[in-house]
Amino acid sequence: MEFDDQYSQVQSPKYDCLLFDLDDTLYPRSSGLEASVLKNIKAYMVEKLGIEEGKIPDLCNLLYINYGTTMAGLRAIGYDFDYDEYHSFVHGRLPYENLKPDPVLRGHLLSLPIRKVIFTNADKVHAIKVLNRLGLEECFEGIICFDTLNPTHKSTASDDEDDAEFLGKKIPQSCCANGSTVIFDIIGHFSQPDATSSGLPKTPIVCKPSESAIERALKIGNIDPYRTCPQYSVWETFRTRYSTGWKISESERSRLCCRKHS
Repeated sequence: MEFDDQYSQVQSPKYDCLLFDLDDTLYPRSSGLEASVLKNIKAYMVEKLGIEEGKIPDLCNLLYINYGTTMAGLRAIGYDFDYDEYHSFVHGRLPYENLKPDPVLRGHLLSLPIRKVIFTNADKVHAIKVLNRLGLEECFEGIICFDTLNPTHKSTASDDEDDAEFLGKKIPQSCCANGSTVIFDIIGHFSQPDATSSGLPKTPIVCKPSESAIERALKIGNIDPYRTCPQYSVWETFRTRYSTGWKISESERSRLCCRKHS
């Protein structure tokens, strides 16, 4: 009996979920999507928000460093805009035709008998387009994305709303304006001696890599962080790691396969 208990403990798999980023993880950077996204974000800032083009490089850099995404940073410093319009502008003109089906990657993903979930800051429309183009739409249990973390474009969201978005159900959306026309000068702030990130305005947008976004994503997906292996590497590293078992040893892979058929 003691031997059986020891054997059972050895057989317990280390991971039961793989949490995947989307862009530059499931496809190569050479596809040109990342460069197009950056170009479109800058164009949106000029055309829709009236930001001076010469300020955009420094502004984008500061917003990304301090808020995780340019979009979250823009909302924090006072710009108000429709989230769907933003995503449509930024993602609507991407060269999705550069993404090709990847049957090898699809086979690898389907061979792993554990949960696989997408976790991205992009909107769901973009995520679905990418997965469909790659032929990977059936490889993942769910998609945790901008819409999931910000389901009704509010500062807060109920657990029911979060769960519905994760499972793919549509929720009526509303856009809340803050009514403020004052823009926080983040470039001027960091141009001051000994400037720090303390005292920066907060963003109503929930996104990676904030702790609140990660905690909410884990709760929505019912994911155990201690038994989850995050995958945020670029495409080339991603495929290299997968070819060697995604940090999962062959014995571990065998135990997972045995559990699948048990």
